[in-house]
Amino acid sequence: MADQYLAPRGDPDSSPIELSSARGHHVRVAARSPAIRAVARTGGLWFILRPDCNFRFTRSVRLVIFGTVRLKYQSMKFTVCVVFLFFTANLMGAQGTVTPAEFDVNAAERFANLALACLHKEYPNKLSHSLNSDADVAPPRKLTPAFFGCYDWHSSVHGHWLLVRLVKTFPGAPFVPSAREALRQSLTAENIAQEAAYLRGEGRASFERPYGLAWLLQLAAELREWDDPEARDMSASLRPLEQAALERLNGWLPKLSHPVRIGEHDQTAFALSLVLDYARASGDTKFAELLVSKARQFYFGDRGCPLSYEPSGEDFLSPCLGEADLMRRVLPGPEFARWLHVFLPQISPVRNGTWLQPVVSPDPSDPKLAHLDGLNLSRAWMLEGIAAGLPKGDKRLPMIRVAAEAHRRAGLAAVTGKHYEGGHWLGSFAVYLVTKRGISR
Repeated sequence: MADQYLAPRGDPDSSPIELSSARGHHVRVAARSPAIRAVARTGGLWFILRPDCNFRFTRSVRLVIFGTVRLKYQSMKFTVCVVFLFFTANLMGAQGTVTPAEFDVNAAERFANLALACLHKEYPNKLSHSLNSDADVAPPRKLTPAFFGCYDWHSSVHGHWLLVRLVKTFPGAPFVPSAREALRQSLTAENIAQEAAYLRGEGRASFERPYGLAWLLQLAAELREWDDPEARDMSASLRPLEQAALERLNGWLPKLSHPVRIGEHDQTAFALSLVLDYARASGDTKFAELLVSKARQFYFGDRGCPLSYEPSGEDFLSPCLGEADLMRRVLPGPEFARWLHVFLPQISPVRNGTWLQPVVSPDPSDPKLAHLDGLNLSRAWMLEGIAAGLPKGDKRLPMIRVAAEAHRRAGLAAVTGKHYEGGHWLGSFAVYLVTKRGISR
């Protein structure tokens, strides 16, 4: 049965307008101009709609013919509101949005520019700062002189990771000189010494634990893997802070009795995934063994994860998929396949492709509600990771890949930089996805 979406007549200047179907699918209509009001995206195709119209359209895979969608209109009381129909790739290319086949130097430059715009932008700033005396009152650039931009500490850290990742991937790109200069400015021995002293300060045992520390270790691994003289210097400069983060995590994990199962920064599974990748890349066998042991302790016996309860309204990580993406790093392929069957029985070849749909942020300018745009990106890379962990020929792979592609497109379309609330961090999530950082080992 085809989905039906209805947009009520309303204020022509209101944006966005949420369209909902009876089957629970959603598209968002955002104002564009008096002549062409909105772009609504569904099923991999784009509809450009005239303003201030009542409209209803139906979509079914059976009605898709060579990339064209047949639109079915209700009785004559409805106005035909569709002006143009474009293929997704054409429209997304025109808007500068990345599609899977289009991650090239131009897309990389767009993501790099998002990081370059915020790495040394001190304000606005959301501090996670414990004060022990008046002496601890200082601006962000004094407290943490390497990672004071991009609104918060962890976003600054993974903004630096983004630049390293992209310079490695496109060493001759036009953005590379600016990226190198930004990295040199931040990752000095003096700045990192202050960062390490801050992290070890009294009352800061939980500072950026585990999310920010996990991204810091990803930055350390990325620098270490980069065969470049400047990278080696920056890696050596970063080492004191890297060591402080390792001390903090090695002291905390043995005491952690239960996992944190939420869709935000404190999620245990996501952090363990990043840190386990770091430990293996760095050859830290003892640390890797601790991480694998905690993953098995926390998650091996889990059954029937309630995926239908997701997402929460401010999630940027999926608790269920994040756990599965970790366990594919821990379990051999056949064992992971059996574990996944019990943990996520929703992923079944007898189900259709609607088992997991992308989400839409109701307000990308809100710093918490914008999290949902990042959720599409992280779901996409987690689904791709889950697929990579399954044996070839597993019958669940097609539906996992379809869901991953839908989330990938929805997530990348939201990385616009229009709102700083999302622009300061979504680029890093996009780069983690499109460069397959958690998979290409």
